[in-house]
Amino acid sequence: MATRQREKAAKRQEEKDRRPKSIAKYFRISSRKVKAVIDLIRGLSVADAKAVLMNTPNGATEPVGKLLNSAIANAENNMNISADTLFVAEVFADQGPTLKRFRPRAQGRATRIRKRTSHITIILDQVK
Repeated sequence: MATRQREKAAKRQEEKDRRPKSIAKYFRISSRKVKAVIDLIRGLSVADAKAVLMNTPNGATEPVGKLLNSAIANAENNMNISADTLFVAEVFADQGPTLKRFRPRAQGRATRIRKRTSHITIILDQVK
């Protein structure tokens, strides 16, 4: 049984994704708001994606831009890949944990306020 586990672990290791990526977890913005921005840059080259993010008036553009710059730096420093040959292969935003707060309402009642978080992932790839 142990040999089978070692084989499976070796197979997982060799199939591990080798593309440069960057992940931001527990970011205090709703994943729904982030998805509107990341849909604009999916599939674009890195230079085009930066230009789109700089000219989009949305609150989620700043963290997505920082995350894109981080992924580019990971590609250049860790994998020796030039930024000119990169494009945004995958980008997605998952829902993180929700912070629950309460607001007082009329007649002694309270209403729940949900402060949503998101996990944002950017995966780059080289143009073939």
